Amino acid sequence: MALQRNSRSFIRTIGLYFKEVDLPLFATVVAISLFSVLNMYGIDGFGIFLMKQAIFVVIGFGIMILFSFFNYRYLKNYSLPVLFFYFISIGLLLLTFYSQSVRGVNAWIVLGQFTFEPAELAKLMLIVLMAKYFSQRHVQIRQFRHVLISGIYYGIPVLIILAQPDLGSAIIFSLIWLSILMAIGISKRHLFLLVILAVVISFGSWMFVLKPYQKDRLMTFINPNNDPRGSGYNLIQSKVAIGSGYWFGKGLGKGSQATLGFLPESHNDFVFAATTEQFGFIGIGLVMSAILFIVYRILAIGRAVVSNFGKIFSIGMAVFILSHAIIGASVNIGLMPVTGIPFPFLSYGGSYLISVMSGLGILQSIKRYG
Repeated sequence: MALQRNSRSFIRTIGLYFKEVDLPLFATVVAISLFSVLNMYGIDGFGIFLMKQAIFVVIGFGIMILFSFFNYRYLKNYSLPVLFFYFISIGLLLLTFYSQSVRGVNAWIVLGQFTFEPAELAKLMLIVLMAKYFSQRHVQIRQFRHVLISGIYYGIPVLIILAQPDLGSAIIFSLIWLSILMAIGISKRHLFLLVILAVVISFGSWMFVLKPYQKDRLMTFINPNNDPRGSGYNLIQSKVAIGSGYWFGKGLGKGSQATLGFLPESHNDFVFAATTEQFGFIGIGLVMSAILFIVYRILAIGRAVVSNFGKIFSIGMAVFILSHAIIGASVNIGLMPVTGIPFPFLSYGGSYLISVMSGLGILQSIKRYG
């Protein structure tokens, strides 16, 4: 009898939990994450990438559920924990310069077989900090000092990331910050000043900051056929993989470009192309639809809550996920230069997935606690 009562109590608890969270968002995240494991099997077989990806997905689920029980009001009402974790993320970014460089970039903390990319945590913490800062000052947004202060919070991690150098992550940071500013009502004059500043910084970066390989990527984007066996090789192979998938793909594990090694980084930077080769335009279209639906549900949570923190946080998370998806897809089909940022849910690696799952867990907390 006691076992039956405990079972009924557990079932009621689970049922109550799914009534409180956004079930469509939860179910879609579970579905696309499980698909990522299946997709990785098609790319890598029963290799190390598959096993690690499965572990990352399980850890991600656990973190998402754990954060959904955490009352987000602690982030909304108290500055100290938000600033503490923000500066922890800054400290981790600085540690990358003392860690092993990967392909000439100091973007990871490498400890034996373990690698961690602090930029992904820093993106999440920027969203939390912006939501905290502007939730109390949204009526004062037309005062330029608030734009300036938020710009300092944004600029610190971006300067470190540009020094790594990691241009792709710097772009994501900029999109998150500018999207939040525009959503809360920055004045047109201040926005114009920021655009002028961005143009000046972009020119200065080209002249004095960008490494030769980053300039090569930009020039390859313009015409990859100038160096088809060198800097243009990755993009050419990506287009071949995407085109060979046609409507329904070659089938799970039958993508020759990925499985035979012609497509570099098929588990990460070019996972979009590898997925399209296996599942075709229909398959990758369903993946993009799932991501767009996740973004829609995130924004729906933001619209439904009274809390300004929740509204701003939802905008930041939507941009976090959507910008990665759009840039990742654009890179693979040649609409943007190669940036090396992960594609949402599909790319191998735990840093981005766990950061996104943490953010989605906070969103579910916002949904539960209002």
